[in-house]
Amino acid sequence: MIPSFKPRIQRIIWICAGVLCLAATSHADPLTQSFLDGIRYYQEGNFEQAVAEFEKVTDAGVQNGRLYYNLGNAYLRSNQLGRAILWYERALELIPEDPDLKFNHAYALSRTKDERPDRGPSLIRILFFWKFLLNPTLIRRIALAMNLIFWSAVLVRLIRGKKVLKTSIYLLLFIALIFTGTAAYNYYEDTYTREGIILPEQVSVRSGLTEGATELFVLHAGTKIRVEKEKDGFVRIYFSEGKIGWIQKGQVGII
Repeated sequence: MIPSFKPRIQRIIWICAGVLCLAATSHADPLTQSFLDGIRYYQEGNFEQAVAEFEKVTDAGVQNGRLYYNLGNAYLRSNQLGRAILWYERALELIPEDPDLKFNHAYALSRTKDERPDRGPSLIRILFFWKFLLNPTLIRRIALAMNLIFWSAVLVRLIRGKKVLKTSIYLLLFIALIFTGTAAYNYYEDTYTREGIILPEQVSVRSGLTEGATELFVLHAGTKIRVEKEKDGFVRIYFSEGKIGWIQKGQVGII
């Protein structure tokens, strides 16, 4: 079930926050009106028009997690699974802990058709389980907290004239290094690795940069891939081990 807009206090607060965000832009009035029109069209069940209004706001460069979430809902109601998941993924980068967003994102993913053959437990996932269990924002917070606790403990012992560190302090250092390293790796991934979502219902992944090239495999709407290279209107994508090929640039939305 995809929740609709309801006049609850929490949702009113989010709407006000969105309006305030829009009011800070150079075209505050038209964008605010488009945002409110999008909500109205969504409530009326006119999801395609809601998409059009919300996209007027995103096209103007407004970045707001709740706006992205609402746009994802409108796309999902319009039976455009790929674009719905794309906007949910973008929203997750801004409001990763939002329960409605996580629920709708999980629901949308349950409707996708492609499952990675290497999706099961791997040695990397077992050894570095915290990276895959915790979101990047939480990992950064833990890294900051552990560093603060470690250096505070060291400072306290130095003030008290105790030069030998306890085993517990070395343990704090170890945990701080683990989470700091993970946070740094997540930053590198976010900065230098481009991920995308397949948008059409079905896409043929080919061996070359033409529609006549050999079809290697097929992917469907909503599937997440990694974009490795761009050339002549095509992108080379990585889906899983051994599944690499080319698709048209417009068939994938970059997260």
